[in-house]
Amino acid sequence: MARLADYFVLVAFGPHPRGSGEGQGQILQRFPEKDWEDNPFPQGIELFCQPSGWQLCPERNPPTFFVAVLTDINSERHYCACLTFWEPVESTQEVVFNEDTTEQEEEADEGGQARLSSTAPAQPSQLFAPKTLVLVSRLDHTDVFRNSLGLIYAVHVEGLNVCLENVIGNLLTCTVPLAGGSQRTISLGAGDRQVIQTPLVDSLPVSRCSVALLFRQLGITNVLSLFCAALTEHKVLFLSRSYQRLADACRGLLALLFPLRYSFTYVPILPAQLLEVLSTPTPFIIGVNAAFQAETQELLDVIVADLDGGTVTVPECVHIPPLPEPLQSQTHNVLSMVLDPELELADLAFPPPTTSASSLKMQDKELRAVFLRLFAQLLQGYRWCLHIVRIHPEPVIRFHKAAFLGQRGLVEDDFLMKVLEGMAFAGFVSERGVPYRSTDLFDELVAHEVARMRADENHPHRVLRHVQELAEQLYKNENPYPAVAMHKVQRPGEASHLRRTHRPFPRLDEGTVQWIVDQAAAKMQGAPPAVKAERKTTVPSGPPMTAILERCSGPHVNSARRLEVVRNCISYVFEGKMLEAKKLLPAVLRALKGRAARRCLAHELHLHVQQNRAVLDHQQFDFVVRMMNCCLQDCTSLDEHGIAAALLPLVTAFCRKLSPGVTQFAYSCVQEHVVWSTPQFWEAMFYGDVQTHIRALYLEPSDERVSPSQEAGEAQSQDDERSALDVASEQRRLWPTLSQEKQQELVQKEESTVFSQAIHYANRMSYLLLPLDSSKSRLLRERAGLGDLESASNSLVTNSMAGSVAESYDTESGFEDAETCDVAGAVVRFINRFVDKVCTESGVTSDHLKGLHVMVPDIVQMHIETLEAVHRESKRLPPIQKPKLLRPRLLPGEECVLDGLRVYLLPDGREEGVGGSGGGPALLPAEGAVFLTTYRVIFTGMPTDPLVGEQVVVRSFPVAALTKEKRISVQTPVDQLLQDGLQLRSCTFQLLKMAFDEEVGSDSAELFRKQLHKLRYPPDIRGTFAFTLGSAHTTGRSPRVAKDKGPSLRNFSRNLVKNAKKTIGRQYVTRKKYNPPSWEHRGQPPPEDQEDEISVSEELEPSTLTPSSALKPSDRMTMSSLVERACCRDYQRLGLGTLSSSLSRAKSEPFRISPVNRMYAICRSYPGLLIVPQSIQDNALQRVSRCYRQNRFPVVCWRSGRSKAVLLRSGGLHGKGVVGLFKAQNTPSPGQTQADSSSLEQEKYLQAVVSAMPRYADSSGRNTLSSFSSAHMGGHVPSPRARVTTLSNPMAASASRWTASRGKWSSVRASGRSSGLGADVGSRLASRDLLSTPHTNGAPPDSGFLRPQRAALYIIGDKAQLKGVRPDPLQQWELVPIEVFEARQVKASFKKLLKACVPGCPATEPGPASFLRSLEDSEWLTQIHKLLQISVLVVELLDSGSSVLVSLEDGWDITTQVVSLVQLLSDPFYRTLEGFRLLVEKEWLSFGHRFSHRGAHTLAGQSSGFTPVFLQFLDCVHQVHLQFPMEFEFSQFYLKFLGYHHASRRFRTFLLDSDYERIELGLLYEEKGERRGQLACRSVWEYVDRLSKRTPMFYNYTYAPEDTEVLRPYSNVSNLKVWDFYTEETLAEGPPYDWELAQGPPEPPEEERPDGGAPQSRRRVVWPCYDSRPRVQPDAISRLLEELQRLETELGRPSERWKDTWDRVKAVQRLEGRQDGRGASSSLLLSAVPHHRRSLGVYLQEGPVGSTLSLSLDSDQSSGSTTSSSRQAARRSTSTLYSQFQTAESENRSYEGTLYKKGAFMKPWKARWFVLDKTKHQLRYYDHRVDTDCKGVIDLAEVEAVAPGTPTIGAPKTVDEKAFFDVKTTRRVYNFCAQDVPSAQQWVDRIQSCLSDA
Repeated sequence: MARLADYFVLVAFGPHPRGSGEGQGQILQRFPEKDWEDNPFPQGIELFCQPSGWQLCPERNPPTFFVAVLTDINSERHYCACLTFWEPVESTQEVVFNEDTTEQEEEADEGGQARLSSTAPAQPSQLFAPKTLVLVSRLDHTDVFRNSLGLIYAVHVEGLNVCLENVIGNLLTCTVPLAGGSQRTISLGAGDRQVIQTPLVDSLPVSRCSVALLFRQLGITNVLSLFCAALTEHKVLFLSRSYQRLADACRGLLALLFPLRYSFTYVPILPAQLLEVLSTPTPFIIGVNAAFQAETQELLDVIVADLDGGTVTVPECVHIPPLPEPLQSQTHNVLSMVLDPELELADLAFPPPTTSASSLKMQDKELRAVFLRLFAQLLQGYRWCLHIVRIHPEPVIRFHKAAFLGQRGLVEDDFLMKVLEGMAFAGFVSERGVPYRSTDLFDELVAHEVARMRADENHPHRVLRHVQELAEQLYKNENPYPAVAMHKVQRPGEASHLRRTHRPFPRLDEGTVQWIVDQAAAKMQGAPPAVKAERKTTVPSGPPMTAILERCSGPHVNSARRLEVVRNCISYVFEGKMLEAKKLLPAVLRALKGRAARRCLAHELHLHVQQNRAVLDHQQFDFVVRMMNCCLQDCTSLDEHGIAAALLPLVTAFCRKLSPGVTQFAYSCVQEHVVWSTPQFWEAMFYGDVQTHIRALYLEPSDERVSPSQEAGEAQSQDDERSALDVASEQRRLWPTLSQEKQQELVQKEESTVFSQAIHYANRMSYLLLPLDSSKSRLLRERAGLGDLESASNSLVTNSMAGSVAESYDTESGFEDAETCDVAGAVVRFINRFVDKVCTESGVTSDHLKGLHVMVPDIVQMHIETLEAVHRESKRLPPIQKPKLLRPRLLPGEECVLDGLRVYLLPDGREEGVGGSGGGPALLPAEGAVFLTTYRVIFTGMPTDPLVGEQVVVRSFPVAALTKEKRISVQTPVDQLLQDGLQLRSCTFQLLKMAFDEEVGSDSAELFRKQLHKLRYPPDIRGTFAFTLGSAHTTGRSPRVAKDKGPSLRNFSRNLVKNAKKTIGRQYVTRKKYNPPSWEHRGQPPPEDQEDEISVSEELEPSTLTPSSALKPSDRMTMSSLVERACCRDYQRLGLGTLSSSLSRAKSEPFRISPVNRMYAICRSYPGLLIVPQSIQDNALQRVSRCYRQNRFPVVCWRSGRSKAVLLRSGGLHGKGVVGLFKAQNTPSPGQTQADSSSLEQEKYLQAVVSAMPRYADSSGRNTLSSFSSAHMGGHVPSPRARVTTLSNPMAASASRWTASRGKWSSVRASGRSSGLGADVGSRLASRDLLSTPHTNGAPPDSGFLRPQRAALYIIGDKAQLKGVRPDPLQQWELVPIEVFEARQVKASFKKLLKACVPGCPATEPGPASFLRSLEDSEWLTQIHKLLQISVLVVELLDSGSSVLVSLEDGWDITTQVVSLVQLLSDPFYRTLEGFRLLVEKEWLSFGHRFSHRGAHTLAGQSSGFTPVFLQFLDCVHQVHLQFPMEFEFSQFYLKFLGYHHASRRFRTFLLDSDYERIELGLLYEEKGERRGQLACRSVWEYVDRLSKRTPMFYNYTYAPEDTEVLRPYSNVSNLKVWDFYTEETLAEGPPYDWELAQGPPEPPEEERPDGGAPQSRRRVVWPCYDSRPRVQPDAISRLLEELQRLETELGRPSERWKDTWDRVKAVQRLEGRQDGRGASSSLLLSAVPHHRRSLGVYLQEGPVGSTLSLSLDSDQSSGSTTSSSRQAARRSTSTLYSQFQTAESENRSYEGTLYKKGAFMKPWKARWFVLDKTKHQLRYYDHRVDTDCKGVIDLAEVEAVAPGTPTIGAPKTVDEKAFFDVKTTRRVYNFCAQDVPSAQQWVDRIQSCLSDA
């Protein structure tokens, strides 16, 4: 029995002592006046009576009631029931109050009531003060308190004839039972009757309706998040205007937490004066009046639940872990079924009649039942993870958290981890872990209902039924006899508080009340104490936890086969069958990733220990240790699966004899695992072992079947054995019956058991914590658990190479001692901390504990001495043979910076290297070494898997390509030790993920990193490999470079104009080297609309060409002979102007070449010579350039040969220039500013560009791009003022559409194909295709698309720049604003692309989906799509005759990409090898793309990072190449080669940011003539030229161009392919782009064939990702060319160049195809395939006679007889093919052709066949082409000069005079005449180059 009420208190309003406006509570009376002994009077009651503060009120409020909760220092809760009513203020009080508040204005206080001041003019007649009746109790009977206080108030208000003292006395003396379900009827002596109902079980909380109300106020999701927040110890704050609701909400939340008890601050109603409590650092559940919401705003880590508004606000910094799935969703569903049962029926066609919903009280219990089930599911099986450490005198119980999480498979779950670590769960374990106690509903549920809950999971109605059953029990607990409860309590009348005639509450007589209390106390003393009879039982444990199925997927699923492999391997080891074991070991190590296999290993080893086979030989010992290490490597620090626990007794059992008296145990080899340094692991192990031994103490000897080594991780009992908890329960039951001596004996036994285990564990810990070699500190450094190791880690010797370790001991023995002590000290401290904790918790006596502390240092010291001998002996063992380091092959000039560091190359996220889904061997992990050279990072090694064989694995990348370097900590694949590692990622799509071998010291690894960083980011560009290459040769020259830096610009500008004139004067000829034979010009006339590339542009008059003089080698070193000459030759080819500025030229030439930038004064990033309109003077260009970013003003870079439209490029506009350019044309004011004048100049400049273009249409009806943007509607009539077309709004012009179905747009067709217009250009460029038409697919619009009407010039600019521009309708240009990405977006996208293509670790979900998802996230293909889209638009505009100015960003990134792509798509010349080189030199190098800045080449650029703008351009070219394979002379390999080397810094071509910078460094003066063959190439183009002469790897055999073809590629993302450059890898030799390092085609099978015999079939397995497939399996054409070369060598002839052979084959094939009458369908060169994308099918077959070549094309027109006729052609071509090569003289024809030669004196001109032979260095001539007898030889060694000649008598009449040239030798002058000017120029060039190469 307990008192119903402890104290009754009367609290009234009193003035504040410090004179503030607020009052304060004063206790008028309290009963009893003396404190109870067992329950002192709680402090601070007056604050809690009026939580908002004590204030007077102008009107009488109705009485209020609420219950506040106070918690005392012993965590006891006191319930303060407060009934507040209002009484008129007495005059004295009022006066005092008014005097105190004279200085205050009238204002609203926090509680919302008005404060009054004496200065107010009209005083209210009456004020009312609050008075509170308070009942203080330790019981929570809210209704009884409400009734009792209400009765006292009613007696007072109604003036009943009842003595108040008696009522209060009776209330204070009333006693009620605590629990047991009994009812007690009480009366307070005022004619009242109340029934007090106690709950059946007091451990279950009483919630009434509070939980249901909480859900109604906040909703399911909010309550669940509050539930999780309270469980994971977050701060929860409730807000409401009702105090009763705050109390109910807090009570409801606590009821949900059952069976856990909330043990932090709990204040359901917090007074305003104590609001600072909210900033406490500890968790809390607090309720505060909503009036103080403002004060809670600044709380950053408090979760605020607003009960009135129904919201829960979680701050950003707070993360509430959700319940683990599927419990979260299941709980949510069940709650919704309880709260809203009609939800399930809402969709039924025939809903059943509505069932009555549960009452609020019943719903409350149902909600609690849901959470009770939830806890039963969360904590199922928890009793199997309890460790009973002591039974007597009191049970001591610990919970094995790690085992619980592991068995439940919830190791990663944040929520459960936090709950188990929380205070509430610690209380749960100590309260409910006790094995012998009274049980309640939760114990039954968690023990017996788990199986039912699991079975019901998928049956919602069964779940609901179970919830209702539990709810019934909970309801019954609170209301066992609901019908009997009849209350009768007097209540005050309605509105009784408003009566005027109130007298104040009387002062009560303390004596009377005290007398009643004393009387009752005297009675109680006489009565026997009521002892609550508890029914104690053994708590049921429930079914043992079934291990959740392994959640691993993929290769680690443990099948019986894998376990069999583990068992077999172990039995082989112990039977001594080492070879068998070695074969199985890799499979075992893979299998050990699974949990079952690890348990199996521990079990098998355990069996061998029991058979006393623990002493092993060296090989067996190595195998066992490796398997143990592999097991332990996946153990986390907590060892959830008990693997480390199972292995712990084994590592101290297995050993090997090193020498007589010295034994090495396995523990010395498995120390480097984090689990050993985790105190929690050791505690769990210790408690498990103690439990085993305590249990053994109490079991009868016959039951004793437990070996002392049985561990916690194993089940503690078989079916016929009792668990430790059962034993403990039995002992607790017997304890009261034992004699005191027996009790004392048992306590001592238990204590000594714990003590002996503590000594045992001190030994065990020293075994695993003290390293075998105490100088190796890596172990200790990495173990945070060992603590205060700073001194140790700072003074440790680390040896970089194995072998040097042993010597360091003899030389530095003093140092070794100091060090060992340090390590020993750390271990002693760690063990002492452990011993302190476990012994204190287990109740070990203080004497024993002191003894332990003395013992630990001795144990450690003794063990260190043992280890010294072991270490010394183990060093004498022969070391395990490590594989020999393989030296990598180096380039000429490449030097090793750091020699090989032994590493393991680990597998990354790419599947291929490890076998993966494609099958194949596991090439990785590989064991080898990493080398750092001046050029590359190289790994060479061999796979660790012995089944793969002796395959060399090479992975390398250029140092310059490194984009990210990250330290990692990984396990080595062989012995599973935790090692330092590095992950290096390169922009050439290589990833080196390496673990350093244990012999590599940390200083060596650090040195490697520093050197790598130094090489990657040299301080200056001269430090890059391209400059330092062969530095031995260049040291003497470096001063010259420095000296020439100044004059170089001057020399350059002086020579520039002169040389450019000279260059332009020569006719530009496409190099014959890569042109198909010229027979096609004989066969058919050139097309009318395409100029002949070889002839001079028609704009140039022949008379104005300056005579070209032969260039001396000294001239060739000048600037113009390289880049400028390339640019000028291209301008010349395009007919784009002249250097002369005379008036006569100005009329005929629309454009000219201006040398205004020759000193780079106007724009440093432009080339020296620029194409500008003829009419603009040089001095005006300076002003124009100011309007553009970086002064990059618009210059012409290309002109269409057909439409004569020009393509211009520039930087983006400066803001002021735009406005000036496009505002209405006002007359300029006299005082014009400089900006205005620049703007006018800019306008004039654009006008000059427009006027330089030929007019196609009359100016009246020009159309604009606005019709472009709505063309898909059928047509559009543009408004005359709409000149800015915003391409991101395709619907802008939709207001005025044609309704006619057949407009001029509706029947547009391209040549040979028809397609509807795709989505409009506007929406295409804004990347939102609004209307999808049947023909879209990203197809470009047709070539005739813009023909009808157009502007003369379109300016494509950034949308952001051109905002708000209002152009004048009269102007002839039009703006096309587009949205483009920025360089930083390219950089970010590339980073994601790198991670997608080369992931650092395996994907969580295997298969292509994750790759495709990450590829999409990178947005790389979207950017490619955007570029192609813009380029196709520009191509369309140019093709239709409009010129285009591309003016984006600064003009050097996206502008360059677009302009280059446009030229590539429009002009077939740029699709040749020579043309592409020219395009890159012109647009990327000369026009200043910032290669060094974007590639972060130097230290200064390190922060900017790698931005692959050029690579993105190459990817676009690759996409076009895929769609048009026959239009490109170069192969895909050529693009990859450039992509690799633009980042590699091997060549100087792609260094620096502009020509200006290159001249400053003297780079542009270097020419081929400077060096001879042996030195490495400095230019990538030179390298390509050299390689092309030897091998056709850059050549595309399917090259068969159409001269008129303008390419229009599809650009939709669905049409784009991921470039295999990003994904393919060749592990056999590393990247194949450094040709000297590649192994070359594997030819041994060829050479081994016996001569003359039939070809032998030599099969070779080609592995993806290991072999280079193109080389291992070359295409048939390369094979035939090799075959020819081999045959020629056998016949003793010098082999011909492959190109000449190839051209002849093509010619013969074409001729034969014609003779055969099959037309062009089967010929190699196909000129008119009707389909837009011609697909070339090359059929290559082995014919009957030797190797024959039959090439046929797959086309739409091919006839049915193709195959048979191609076979005949094949046979015939064999003979013709070989007759071609039966030349009489073995010779090397570098160049050949017909020339007229003037005979000797008085002899006529004759046409001869001339052959230029570079090998023999001579010019030979024959009578005709097939002549075999040489008629004469000119030795080139004797030639002095080659000069332009003049016609003499008898010369051919029809030939231009510029086709004559003379060759002057030491003996005579030869006069020659070519057929035309270009071929003359070509001959001069060829002879000249021979001379310079000589």
